[in-house]
Amino acid sequence: MNRRVVVTGVGLICGCGIGTEEVWRNLLAGKSGIGPITHFDPAGFDCRIAGEVRNFDPLNWIEKKELKKTGRFIQLAMAAADFAVKMAALEVTPDIANTTGVYIGSGIGGFDVIEREHSKYLAGGPGKISPFFIPASIVNLASGFVSIRYGAKGPNSATATACSASAHAIGDAYKIIQRSDADVMIAGGTEAAITPMGVGGFAAMRALSTRNDEPQRASRPFDAERDGFVVGEGAGVLILESLEYAQRRGAKIIAEIVGYGMSGDAYHITQPAEGGDGGYRVALAAMRDAKITPNDVSYVNAHGTSTPIGDAIETAALKRVFGERAEKVPISSTKSMTGHLLGGAGGLEAGISVLALRDQIMPPTANYENPDPACDLDYIPNHARKAAVHYALSNSFGFGGTNASLIFKLWDGK
Repeated sequence: MNRRVVVTGVGLICGCGIGTEEVWRNLLAGKSGIGPITHFDPAGFDCRIAGEVRNFDPLNWIEKKELKKTGRFIQLAMAAADFAVKMAALEVTPDIANTTGVYIGSGIGGFDVIEREHSKYLAGGPGKISPFFIPASIVNLASGFVSIRYGAKGPNSATATACSASAHAIGDAYKIIQRSDADVMIAGGTEAAITPMGVGGFAAMRALSTRNDEPQRASRPFDAERDGFVVGEGAGVLILESLEYAQRRGAKIIAEIVGYGMSGDAYHITQPAEGGDGGYRVALAAMRDAKITPNDVSYVNAHGTSTPIGDAIETAALKRVFGERAEKVPISSTKSMTGHLLGGAGGLEAGISVLALRDQIMPPTANYENPDPACDLDYIPNHARKAAVHYALSNSFGFGGTNASLIFKLWDGK
């Protein structure tokens, strides 16, 4: 297990834009993608804002006859995969099909399809249920559709580990290549849970921001006035390749993935462990895998959801990880602009971390205005920051106490 693995493509789609470079430009400018919900009538809901992907036309990526077979989460994954494949200039020819795989996670999958088909059942009985209901809604069909689209016949899998799903998918794909079970993996995550049951369910848990009159200021990770997260939708997909294969085909390498950590809190179904124990252990596990120390990390893309408990506990975890150096490590939560993509968050944020390495600039934490004594680190407030970034750590934590950390390294040509 000593093969090096590099990133050659990044595909991003979220409320901040459709396409990698558009998303990246808007994030660096501190531009929020959060606004009033339009996917359904939110009247009567405590939370009426979300990070919707606006002006998304799935027909740009999927044939019209295929639309009824896909939930929105699949459509978003198809778009992100296309952006990533094109950036990588990857062609899955018959000679590499068996060693090219797909690994795309989602926390929830086709909520929109489930709600639609259930309504049809209630109105007209079981005969009204679409024969495409199941394949359009189950989590692994994002990977399935992408593999069919490109003819990728290698490992084909999916994760459903809540908000860690796509970070786990990328980490697992990295290990698949590292142990020579594939040469190329199309890996990441997707989510489309801005539906009545999705928003209503999280609101019932009192997890969502209710700053409905100021949607662009509602997601405010680490800020003293944060009152919950904002649901976002979208997808983030990376093209991972063995270094040998990428060099052999003359691919442009963007970054190297060098570390992957996993941990479990064994504490609570929704709350992270006190003191950030799980977040602390998962970051150290990723660093051990990368064979680096905390002193080597230049930037952290935090999980940072904008919940009162979660942000404070992640801050405590980062203080344990970095010790006396904690106040000097730049940290940002791009969920301040994208909202929380749930199972798609780790893929989006892994891609953002790779772009930070590529361009040597770190995106900001928007809406950081009121310091919180419990969150007193350097959160790159409100403005992007140019700096030397050598190693980037991306954190993802999920319900059930499931945690993932990824470490990416600047590609220096060696």
